[in-house]
Amino acid sequence: MPLKRSWNPLLWAGFATALLAFLSYFLFFYRFPATRDVPWVNLLLFLVSAVLLVAGLKRAFGDPERYRGKISGIVLGVLSVAVFGLFWFSTYYFTRQLPSSAEAPRVGQRAPDFALADANGKTVALSDMLKGNRAVLLIFYRGYW
Repeated sequence: MPLKRSWNPLLWAGFATALLAFLSYFLFFYRFPATRDVPWVNLLLFLVSAVLLVAGLKRAFGDPERYRGKISGIVLGVLSVAVFGLFWFSTYYFTRQLPSSAEAPRVGQRAPDFALADANGKTVALSDMLKGNRAVLLIFYRGYW
């Protein structure tokens, strides 16, 4: 009497972990510089995902009479690699496309004169603000968050 083949949860857990690794960066970890600049938590999650997928595939191909998942394992593995590729491309390639800060003023360097609209829509120039004050505090942001 043939054994009933059982479900292979390692494959699905690996794919779910890959999705979690991808989504958690954009929904949570990008907020913190320690995990935004180098997404080490997400890379660890992708590593766990790969281990689970490899274990699931080993199970499916090593003992096919007992475990299911030959076809679904390959499909989930390819999808997980695609999710990892999309993550790598979006976090490492797109961030390299940001403008360089080489031209930005350095600490203590005099800022170039500029004019911007204030909260009321009135144009205010840096040179005008320096006429009545000894100093003006300027805050520069990275350009994305």
